[in-house]
Amino acid sequence: MTLAHISRRPSYILVSSCLLGNPVRYDASHKRSHHDVLQRWVADGKVIAVCPELAGGLPVPRPAAEISQAAGGKAVWLHTAHVVDNQGTDVTPAFITGAEQALRLAQQFHIRIAILKEGSPSCGSSQIYDGSFSGTKIAGQGVTTTLLREAGIHVFSEDRINEAAALLAQLEQQ
Repeated sequence: MTLAHISRRPSYILVSSCLLGNPVRYDASHKRSHHDVLQRWVADGKVIAVCPELAGGLPVPRPAAEISQAAGGKAVWLHTAHVVDNQGTDVTPAFITGAEQALRLAQQFHIRIAILKEGSPSCGSSQIYDGSFSGTKIAGQGVTTTLLREAGIHVFSEDRINEAAALLAQLEQQ
């Protein structure tokens, strides 16, 4: 074994807990992904699960939440939009806290890649709901995705696991 092999850290991937089959979504359901690459990462012990909304202190079940004003996670961090649940309660502090917890976890494990649930006001990486609770999706990213990306972590949706795997293989060669 060479010195390079000894000093190389294992690569961990941050993954939305709901994608792993955990019933942590607002309605106490999950969105398990059966993608073969994700299943291999789980079997290899490479996955670190996170649910930013639970990490932020929200319960299961909980009212559905969306980012107001058809804005995205960046607007939440800039304090120009809020995360509001379908009962009108501002839950922004829980989303901010959860995102910060996810970032700390990623930093603790030197994570460079995350697979997060598309559409979520926390985890959406290319689409989120528009804040009207009408089921309308818009281009945008969630609160946690925004923070992770600003920290240099590559965030992919569950529909882009193959791209994430290709990038991980490339990063592991460096």
